[in-house]
Amino acid sequence: MMNHRWLEGQAPLMAVLSLVAILFGTFLEVGPIFTASAGPDAVPGVTPYTPLEVAGRDIYIREGCYVCHSQMVRPFRSETLRYGTWSRGGEYVHDRPFQLGSRRIGPDLHRLGGKYPDAWHYEHMRDPRATSPNSVMPPYPWLVDATYDADDIRKSMRALQIAGTPYTDEQVAGTEAALAAQANKIVEGMKPAGIDTEPDREIVALIAYLQRLGKDGTAAFAEEN
Repeated sequence: MMNHRWLEGQAPLMAVLSLVAILFGTFLEVGPIFTASAGPDAVPGVTPYTPLEVAGRDIYIREGCYVCHSQMVRPFRSETLRYGTWSRGGEYVHDRPFQLGSRRIGPDLHRLGGKYPDAWHYEHMRDPRATSPNSVMPPYPWLVDATYDADDIRKSMRALQIAGTPYTDEQVAGTEAALAAQANKIVEGMKPAGIDTEPDREIVALIAYLQRLGKDGTAAFAEEN
């Protein structure tokens, strides 16, 4: 076995070997970025996010929700019984960046869409203990009053289009109309529960995103069966 002290004493050789190791590690990290277009194939029926869902996703990322929640149901019985159908790679084809998460302080959210009504999500984000008494999740009351900016969302749509999401120029240009249509529907749907809010609130955008999670994939798998 080579005496590592001898190697450490050879400064030029050590420098070259260190450079090779760094370059190799860099290739392993950066290489996959340039092969992203090779897969995975999209699951039939999985469509890009709407402008309001894009806004909600940006808020989800901004607030660090991925730190405590994963979005990947593994193909184990214990997971599918609790969360639903296991996740397929093609479901994430429009996610830039992915929100797979790395741990679960809270439950997995990949099949959350449609599990609870919009009003439940509103109250849960305002005060998690109002809907889940034993929750350790912090409240996010500022989302009830904060507003999103339609121009910022249009820019996000344009950036996603450049990155490869199949939005048309017409869809990007129609961001404001699409925002209003979906947001108004959510607001009207919560009124019977006694919740009166405005369509331009961040909480409305986040609800739209959470209610979307996993829905496309679930519908596609149901058709297969």
